[in-house]
Amino acid sequence: MAPPPHELEDEETPLQKLMRHWMNERHAPDILPAQEELLASLLDHIRRQSEAVQLLRGEPSTSEEDHIRIMLVQTEVERVKFIVRSYVRTRLFKIEKFARFIMTNPEIQARITTAERAHASRHANLTDKHFHFSVLQSLPETQSHLDDTPIFMPPMVTQPDESVPVFVHALRECGPINFPDGSSLNMTPGYISLMPFASAKALLNRGDVELV
Repeated sequence: MAPPPHELEDEETPLQKLMRHWMNERHAPDILPAQEELLASLLDHIRRQSEAVQLLRGEPSTSEEDHIRIMLVQTEVERVKFIVRSYVRTRLFKIEKFARFIMTNPEIQARITTAERAHASRHANLTDKHFHFSVLQSLPETQSHLDDTPIFMPPMVTQPDESVPVFVHALRECGPINFPDGSSLNMTPGYISLMPFASAKALLNRGDVELV
């Protein structure tokens, strides 16, 4: 029998949790809930590790063996920094891509940080001004709005496409998972399946699955 979600999460280190959220964010077509507390904890750990390394490097009595340990610690710190930067860049890419949609959607706004909302607002305003002065002001009034929804045409405001297929890896018993065509699927721990993101979203938010 698979352990409950909280037990699996307790077994993970903060870095392992961030790596899981990082991969989920990279593979998901939508913006996932921000991990502010986890990021703050890891950044504080990096800061303390870096300060300790600097103190040891400046200590005259530090042996050659200690210097090797210091190099290993520095390597690990750089690895964590890379993952943190990649996670933040992935979210930033999505926020800029969907900025205008984010500003009209309270549900997505609840998933992002205050700083991310501010960035989305600034980016949306800049994009609106750019389109207005470069194109829209020259068009007839009926065609000069970004929020138009012309028939048989894609919307002008980009939004996440939850029909995009993703590979889902089950961390515990899942199911039945219902699909748009009426079929369903039960997943056991370790099972990997390809499905629309919309079908996996609730499981992902609960921590029952991860994206691979």
